[in-house]
Amino acid sequence: MMLVSVLLEILRRPTIGDVLAELMMFMAPLWIAVVVGVLVGWTWKPKWANLGREMLDCSSVPSNSSPAPPAASSSTVAAPSSVSASIPCLNSLKLQLPSCISWIGDDGIDKSLMAPTGDSDRSSSQLKAENSVVVAEDDLEHLCQLVEVKDGGPAWIQMMDRSTPTMSYKAWRRDPDTGPPQYRSSTIFEDATPELVRDFFWDDGFRLKWDDMLIYAATLEECPTTGTMLVHWVRKFPFFCSDREYMIGRRIWESGRSYYCVTKGVPCSSVPRRNKPRRVDLYYSSWCIRAVESKRGDGQLTACEVLLFHHEDMGIPWEIAKLGVRQGMWGAVKKVDPGLRAYQKERGSGAALSRYAFMAQINTKVSADYLRSLESTSNDSSEVETFGSSEKPMGRNIPKLLVVGGAIALACSLDRGLLTKAVIFGVARSFARIGRRL
Repeated sequence: MMLVSVLLEILRRPTIGDVLAELMMFMAPLWIAVVVGVLVGWTWKPKWANLGREMLDCSSVPSNSSPAPPAASSSTVAAPSSVSASIPCLNSLKLQLPSCISWIGDDGIDKSLMAPTGDSDRSSSQLKAENSVVVAEDDLEHLCQLVEVKDGGPAWIQMMDRSTPTMSYKAWRRDPDTGPPQYRSSTIFEDATPELVRDFFWDDGFRLKWDDMLIYAATLEECPTTGTMLVHWVRKFPFFCSDREYMIGRRIWESGRSYYCVTKGVPCSSVPRRNKPRRVDLYYSSWCIRAVESKRGDGQLTACEVLLFHHEDMGIPWEIAKLGVRQGMWGAVKKVDPGLRAYQKERGSGAALSRYAFMAQINTKVSADYLRSLESTSNDSSEVETFGSSEKPMGRNIPKLLVVGGAIALACSLDRGLLTKAVIFGVARSFARIGRRL
């Protein structure tokens, strides 16, 4: 490699002073870009950043929701980094478990009737009237087509294949003609049931113990009939980026021991927008949870697979986002398995069921024939490819990564639109090419 040969040539200098001088000249342009980006992002603050902050307090949130999260500031200390998705959450509501009556209609969908008790129906009528349509049968149809690779989108290109003794992980990415990059992953947990994994990913109260990126979570509305929830998240980003806010609608469909979990960004007028944290409108993170055979090869369905489909527009250039995901993906995924095992142990000890886990068990049941009918509505098939030649070895990009670090800081700090950020990133890439030629 050119970089290695240049470094070896520098190390052959006759004296230590010459070696240090050459190294400083070699690295100076790269580190200047990093330092300038961090300093500008840390010190530059537009006058409009605080406009209206006094007007946006927790009084604007409905009384049945949790208090609004504190406004983010530059003095906030970032929690240890985790990808997608946590943050502290309010205590779960302890309510009586209502009784449930289920029946399956002619269309294959289970109509569940629940007798509301206590506060469990405090927002059910409002949720049915305003928000139940935002997570509907169309979302189930789309998720089924993604699971069966029949959505007609671009081919999936494999980007990772890693494993631990108790977990296997594969990830793919594709770049649609419009919109942010999309990710697909398959995670197989050994010795775990689909029901436990379903509750684990739905339990925002427990998520704070393993997902370092989530710093706030609250349930705004819930429907005790369908299990639909409207939740408010704030996720922690690195210190040079403002935190991100999510208004998420979510719902679960059940078919046998397979669970189709849809979570996506939805409009919410009850929580007004603020300058910080910045709201993410385009957000989709849905998964299919099902029992699979263990890698031990004993023919037993003692493992659980989670097929995840995720994309979001975080308000930063997509090339920078892809770089961050590629670098931090495995580090974040490795934290999920210990979190699941801790949850498994807690549930095994007889701990009380949280409100989030209880809501995860309110599902809309559908038949296998109904799911097959959804899958057959699209004749377009996608493809799943192995590791693509388009993925460049990371060893050749070391100088580029140093420069891009400064570009990320600067691009995330200057919140003046994607054009400015794209220009900054383009300049950084030019510096990186110069660094590789040195």
